Amino acid sequence: MVSFKQTFASYLLLGHAWAALPPIVMKGSKLFYENGTQFYIKGIAYQQDSAAAGSRLSSDKFVDPLASESNCKRDVPYLQALKTNVIRTYAIDPKKDHSACMKLLDDAGIYVISDLGEPSLSINRDEPKWDVELFQRYKDVVDELGKYDNVIGFFAGNEVSNSKNNTGASAYVKAAVRDTKAYIKKNNKRWLGVGYAANDDANIRSSIAHYFNCGHQDDAIDFWGYNIYEWCGDKTIESSGYGKQIDFFRNYSVPVFFAEYGCNIVDGGAAGRKWEETTALYSDEMTGVFSGGIVYMYFQEANDYGLVEIADDGTASTMKDFAPLQTKIAAVQPSAVPMDSYSPTNKPAECPGTASDWQVKGSVLPPTPNKELCDCMYKSLSCTPSTELQEDDYKKIFDDVCGAEKSACDGIAHDTLNGEYGQWSMCDSKSQLGYALNEYYRKQDQAGDACDWQGSAVVVKPGSVDAACKDMVASASASASHSSVAHPVVMEQVVGLGGLAMGLYILVAMAVGGALVL
Repeated sequence: MVSFKQTFASYLLLGHAWAALPPIVMKGSKLFYENGTQFYIKGIAYQQDSAAAGSRLSSDKFVDPLASESNCKRDVPYLQALKTNVIRTYAIDPKKDHSACMKLLDDAGIYVISDLGEPSLSINRDEPKWDVELFQRYKDVVDELGKYDNVIGFFAGNEVSNSKNNTGASAYVKAAVRDTKAYIKKNNKRWLGVGYAANDDANIRSSIAHYFNCGHQDDAIDFWGYNIYEWCGDKTIESSGYGKQIDFFRNYSVPVFFAEYGCNIVDGGAAGRKWEETTALYSDEMTGVFSGGIVYMYFQEANDYGLVEIADDGTASTMKDFAPLQTKIAAVQPSAVPMDSYSPTNKPAECPGTASDWQVKGSVLPPTPNKELCDCMYKSLSCTPSTELQEDDYKKIFDDVCGAEKSACDGIAHDTLNGEYGQWSMCDSKSQLGYALNEYYRKQDQAGDACDWQGSAVVVKPGSVDAACKDMVASASASASHSSVAHPVVMEQVVGLGGLAMGLYILVAMAVGGALVL
């Protein structure tokens, strides 16, 4: 076990004064301190009970890694011993106080990049959505962490599309990037990046990297994180495939770094890691393209990627792979370019064309979630779900309504292949169901039995709405396409939290006969 008495004493001395770290800024494909010195990420993934290569946390409950001052006091000296200047967190609770941990990290010279989602509230590759509830979660995380100068930015998704069978989910992640960036620009005084962390799937890695970088740059990522585990044991830049990554990202227009690395498929598992890839990552051969990387991971868990093991009594001890990493990271001296003398020439990529392994039209994104607009729409309805209807029963009603009258569900359907999205597809599930029920009722000329569905729907008197509300709904409705699926309507963002959203877009698509490509 490594001794940390001197490190811990130095850390305590640092902790006596609050001297905020200078924010990190982006220029072209590189990161810099505000004073113009180039910044390389020397990071550690820092979250208990997470899984490698982008798997979800093991349950809906998660341990907020930045909410326990005692844990941070325990762990920061170990992070310092590894020359860590960035930690990546995968889920935080925006309602908790993070000031103590953020100060401890700041005093230790450590920045934070955090994922915006959490296990029970993130963009699900199997049932993708981008709605008012998710957007509120993202905004809450930005509001909580964005006030700290040692936060670099956020990941809007982590390996959401991880194979050619679920590429459509990327459209929702990119919409989340667009809207989170706009929210930051409106509400924060400094730059905070919004990026994406991708896996290394050979079928889609080229298309997905181009997709998130292409098009209007207000919609595109600020940085690209790559979860890569190709360097296992004794390899070289060429035999590991790192050379191909250097060539691919050489012309990328935003910073690229390893969001996870550290293959444990070696003799002895994680304990046998030599960290030769760390030496390569900060060599001249790679630093011209990559801005460093984040080792997976700090905590020893069942997946055996840990650097530090936490005992039942809460004490920490280092694993066998800790000392080799400490030696390797202490020896790296990446070459740096001054920001003033750096003139970026790389340009954004072209959007990939649709194909069997890429089911996303690059030029169109799902609409921006807007709770105020959804509420206005719902108040204007004459046929709504019964107050006794449980959300578990929504699927059946969607199936019944959309099956009986396909066009009644146009406003909530989606089609990533053709870039067509219903204008109400960003609302919560109750609002979407209300829209579908009301459309069917309207198309049946408000027949007496057209708003019943065996007691699941009721006729109501439309609520009182002001002129501004009526205008918003009218504008959204008028902007809808006359084709089978409506085009997106992007409205002014508002802060608000809708009801529980269930992501029933896929169910709608199935209900209308499978015409919509997921």
